[in-house]
Amino acid sequence: MKSEPAAAARAARMIELGREECLELLGGVAFGRVGFTRQALPVIRPVNHLVDGDTVVIRTHPGSALARHTTVDEVVVYEADDLDPYTRTGWSVMVTGRARLVTAEWEAARYRALLVPWTDRDVDEIVRIQADLVTGFRLTH
Repeated sequence: MKSEPAAAARAARMIELGREECLELLGGVAFGRVGFTRQALPVIRPVNHLVDGDTVVIRTHPGSALARHTTVDEVVVYEADDLDPYTRTGWSVMVTGRARLVTAEWEAARYRALLVPWTDRDVDEIVRIQADLVTGFRLTH
């Protein structure tokens, strides 16, 4: 078993974050996880993102389970964090809202230019998640 530094022995205080701070923190990192349902079961996929106002924008490949679900305004969750397991500090943010494909070509092209994929897959579908419910917390000493 790996030993932890002495600083980690202290329990961290958990502070609830407001909506604006959550979106600001989310905008400061490039990577998170999108959660949705597939055949009535939960699915979580790692993706990179950008925050545009009150929306989280991600890219996915054509025909993906997520792209298929956006045609019915499926409610999804997006989560990102920056946690340090040794100091037991950091933050976590979750955005819950309806996911929709971006269909206007000019808008999709804008997002494709801003959001460079991390994988070599064809991820030309742009999905926008409306930030209807935004929650988060910070762990601090």
